[in-house]
Amino acid sequence: MLDCSYIKDAIRYSIRQKKQANPDSGCNIKQAPKERCRCKGMQYTMNHEAFMGLALDQAAAVAARGEFPVGCVIVQDGQVVARGARFGTSPDRSMVSEVDHAEIRALRNLEICQQAVVPQNCTLFCTMEPCLMCFGAILLAGLGTIVYAFEDPMGGGTSCDLRFLPPLYRDSRVQVIRGICRQKSLDLFYNFFNKEANRYWKNSFLEAYVRKQHQMPGKNK
Repeated sequence: MLDCSYIKDAIRYSIRQKKQANPDSGCNIKQAPKERCRCKGMQYTMNHEAFMGLALDQAAAVAARGEFPVGCVIVQDGQVVARGARFGTSPDRSMVSEVDHAEIRALRNLEICQQAVVPQNCTLFCTMEPCLMCFGAILLAGLGTIVYAFEDPMGGGTSCDLRFLPPLYRDSRVQVIRGICRQKSLDLFYNFFNKEANRYWKNSFLEAYVRKQHQMPGKNK
């Protein structure tokens, strides 16, 4: 049985994310379930930790090349139909790309997927909370569920109240599940910021937050 009991004090990160989304907002946010991380979806039972593990593999692979460690997979009916990882943040670049996020790259790959895709039946797994750009793209794509590992207190977009957005976004219905494999993702970000050559978001609020979270007592792997 998979142990997902890592959510406790470590998930106390900001006032914005502590608040549970209003059920009428169109964005149903849930904490990762304890014990066995399984969620009965539309037509199948999904092992959240296993698929998040694949996203973490994507993140670790690009981290080895100096990229910001964010990975993403999109799953439909228990099968991975698209993958993506962060690109454009390595130290050798003269200008950082703020378009090539893991979620955007995964959505692009979903467009060329060879099998039939029903967006509402898709679940996007990402090692970091989607930003506003990615969250908007996911809503427009019509994906049914977002699962992320580590929260983004500096730029996360999943807490926005859809009720106050234009109809194109307001009428979306997406489920958000947070905190799956959170510690493993946190470790990747901590290691990233510990490498002097990595300058992306160096000395930012995000780096300070990552370091503080990594030092919290009682953290679980």
